[in-house]
Amino acid sequence: MKLHTLKPAEGSTHSRRRIGRGPGSGLGGTSTRGHKGAKARSGYKKKIGFEGGQMPLQRRVPKSGFKNINHKEYFAVNLSTLQKLAEQKNLTKIGIAELVAAGLTNGKELVKILGKGELKAKVDVEANAFSKTAEEAIKAVCGNATII
Repeated sequence: MKLHTLKPAEGSTHSRRRIGRGPGSGLGGTSTRGHKGAKARSGYKKKIGFEGGQMPLQRRVPKSGFKNINHKEYFAVNLSTLQKLAEQKNLTKIGIAELVAAGLTNGKELVKILGKGELKAKVDVEANAFSKTAEEAIKAVCGNATII
């Protein structure tokens, strides 16, 4: 094998069409862009949703409802889940770190404790939010509900 015998693998290369290199190339003149219009001009970039001047779909379709910009999405954890966690790992304090270690949340989500289920263990709970029933149930077993 010698350097002058090396060639690219079969089918790995394509002949590139050299556009806009005069009439002899067969691709001169308009350089495959057609005649006039925005697409024929330099610097043309298609705007998202542009439909050639026709009213775009996202403006034609009627809007409905209300989107609250201050809405916060919480990951819900029930008291029954906290009870299981306290029994399995013998915990007296449950925070975000313990929930992440148990694989319930990823640590980036806001956590809200909900009142479904029964809590028997005395546990200090730290979360981003609590429902009223959950807070009452935690305090009923002499635990603390701390908002972080």
